[in-house]
Amino acid sequence: MAKKSSKRKRQAQSRLKSKLEAALKKQKAQMVKSASAADAQEYTVHQSSDASRQRRNLPMAGRTIVVTSGKGGVGKTTTAVNIAVALAKLGKKVAIVDCDTGLRSTDMILGLENRIVYNLVDVIKGVCDLKKALVRDKRLDDLYLLPTSQTAQKEDVTEAQMKKLSDDLKKDFDFVIFDCPAGIEAGFRNASAGADEALVVTTPDVAPVRAADRATGLLENRGIKRIHLIINRLRPKLMRKGDMLGVNDVLGVLNMKLIGLVPEDDAVVKSSNDGVPLTLTDNSHAGTAYTNIARRILGEEVEYLDIENMDPGFFGKLMSIFNRK
Repeated sequence: MAKKSSKRKRQAQSRLKSKLEAALKKQKAQMVKSASAADAQEYTVHQSSDASRQRRNLPMAGRTIVVTSGKGGVGKTTTAVNIAVALAKLGKKVAIVDCDTGLRSTDMILGLENRIVYNLVDVIKGVCDLKKALVRDKRLDDLYLLPTSQTAQKEDVTEAQMKKLSDDLKKDFDFVIFDCPAGIEAGFRNASAGADEALVVTTPDVAPVRAADRATGLLENRGIKRIHLIINRLRPKLMRKGDMLGVNDVLGVLNMKLIGLVPEDDAVVKSSNDGVPLTLTDNSHAGTAYTNIARRILGEEVEYLDIENMDPGFFGKLMSIFNRK
């Protein structure tokens, strides 16, 4: 029975991986060659701007990171918020920018929705200056949110405007985190326009992995070379049964540098609904994983959680004891 179960597991993993590789092979044959003239022009502008900054010997500025995926529903905003919070807790001054104009949500996950007066579009249109639109977190003095508008359209903001906004922000912040909307259209281009680095979030499923591969190719075409992968919502039981792509399967297909593994965690739902990011307390597997990602961003060597052999029942009981103290 054990041998048959092991054989079925290998067969299931092989089918998932083959299906994904076939889809990616077809996509990659078209991706770079079909890059638009607009993308090529934007890449040139991005490169010349960086060269100009070096020629003028401007001082070192903060790091600008876009958190993206190419597909919705993978936990992109949750990831961006929790990493921003963790960086602030680690002593860095951080601004997180909601780039999902028309559908903002970063403010709700941070619990700051009732404190918004101005937004990103107001800054760009000259209604207010940048400092007035920034909302300081009520728990961490070094964490700020720049919300976007719920009524404007993504097309109301240009890449040039986002690049200028990024340049202004990184003068005052150690990190600027751009929370990218789903898709690879205007919102994606705006969010990545001012970024020097990228965190690509995927789940271990065929469609999100393919979308992550597409997004990575576009980021590289736009001149962003420092790109790292976060695999989110890993489920230990499905991994052990072979019903979900394993970490090595995903890495084998995407061929990217890994910076984070985040397990599926019921605490994420409560955290989002309460407006209390998990990394404020780290009393969860996911919260610990996000904090570890922030530490790796800062250059620390941190071991990865052994998610496949994780026992959520035991961990949950352990955390409940800590929470009662």
